[in-house]
Amino acid sequence: MVPTLQAALGVKGHRPVVGTRDNKDLLYVFAVVNLASAALHANTLESAKDAKKKTGKSKTRRMQEAFAAHLRHVGKLYPGARHKEVVLLIDNAPWHRGGPIDAALADNPHLKFKRLPSYSPQLNPIERFWKVLRRRATHNRLFDALTDLKGSIRANLSYFQTMRGRVKTLLLSRRKQKANQTVSASV
Repeated sequence: MVPTLQAALGVKGHRPVVGTRDNKDLLYVFAVVNLASAALHANTLESAKDAKKKTGKSKTRRMQEAFAAHLRHVGKLYPGARHKEVVLLIDNAPWHRGGPIDAALADNPHLKFKRLPSYSPQLNPIERFWKVLRRRATHNRLFDALTDLKGSIRANLSYFQTMRGRVKTLLLSRRKQKANQTVSASV
C-alpha cells in the first residue's frame, strides 16, 4: 500500500505531498488479454506481510498456486472444445513454473506457454497495459487499507474491460510505432 510515485503537475511554489504508511501488504494482479478481441480477464491475490507465518508457504509457492488458479480460470473462459490452442505470453518469473502450474496445464492441455527472453518486458504487450493501469489506479495515491487498493484496481480493471478499444490501442501501439519507424526509415 506504499504509493507508487510519478511526476505530477502542481502549483508553482507548492510541493505536492503524498503520505506513507509502514504497511507492506501487497495485492498481486494476474491478467490475460486476448490480443484479437482485447478482452481482459483478471484475478487478484492479497498477500499480507506475514502471510508466510499464517499459511506456512513461501511467497513463490503462494504465487504458483494463485497463477495455477488463474490458468484454470483462463481454461474455463477459453475451453478446449472451442479453442484448439490458447497461447499465453509469459516472462520467466519463478511462479510461472512448478508443480501447481504443471497440474493446471495438465487440466487444460490446450493452454500453451510462449516464454519471452529474460529482461525483455518490451516484448510483452501486457506490460504497456500494466503501466497504464498503475498510472490510473495507484500513482500518487495513499490507500488506508488493502481493500481500498483492491477497490481502485478492480474499478480500473472494470473500466478497461468495457473499453476494449482503449486496450487494443495500448496493445498495438508498439506495433504501430515499429511500422511507422519502418516507413520513415524507408522514405
